[in-house]
Amino acid sequence: MNGEIISKVKYPSPNPAIQLWLVTYVSDHLKVKGLLAEPIASGCYDGLLYLRGGIKNVGMVRIGRIIQFASEGFVVMAPFYRGNQGGEGNEDFAGDDRYDAISAIDLLKRHPKVNQDRIHLFGFSRGGVMALLAGILAENIRSVVTWGGVSDMFLTYSERVDLRRMMKRVIGGTPAKVPDRYMWRTPLYELEKMTAPVLIIHGVKDKNVSVEHSYRLEKRLKELNKKVESWYFKEFTHYFPPKINRETLHRLCTWMKKQ
Repeated sequence: MNGEIISKVKYPSPNPAIQLWLVTYVSDHLKVKGLLAEPIASGCYDGLLYLRGGIKNVGMVRIGRIIQFASEGFVVMAPFYRGNQGGEGNEDFAGDDRYDAISAIDLLKRHPKVNQDRIHLFGFSRGGVMALLAGILAENIRSVVTWGGVSDMFLTYSERVDLRRMMKRVIGGTPAKVPDRYMWRTPLYELEKMTAPVLIIHGVKDKNVSVEHSYRLEKRLKELNKKVESWYFKEFTHYFPPKINRETLHRLCTWMKKQ
């Protein structure tokens, strides 16, 4: 069953108040791996799906980041995506691996410490497009946050010359050759189905994922009269200074809990 945990191994946690697990769970008959962080204190918590950026070993889930979110009072699930860290299948760059996110939502909803009516999605960089796709497909999502997030795969191909070879290999061609495959990976075309409020965070000087991705996302959500809030930081790139990063994470967690 999708979201079912097959194995759960204790993982060293840098925070004594947070328990960390390396989990293997089912997604589309594949065994996919990820990290699960939960506050040790008893209680009922909001669930948070953390969707990483990058591909393969680039942009891998960072333990410190997961612990930060769990310390804000969330049970956090962070998939590695299929084909990574010993998981089965092949990573698909916002293709079939979207179902790894959906299955991880099911995992959170079954967690004994999680309020299944309060599941939030967070995506950074490439994880932004994953969070949007999951928010479109999944039911009963409380909020979606995209930080420096991709929203348009056509734009990514155009901007990131260094990623074109990988994208052609994984997606099966260029946007001109297989436009339907890029469209399927671009949530802008399906935002009518988004019911959760969306928070957009982006550094205007971002060269990894241009702020145009967030401008297009915000514009389309507003056209559809969806609930959207945007925090743009004129002075920052893809990576925020540590202090601002921590402050912004706390602010976004507060925003999530209000939804």
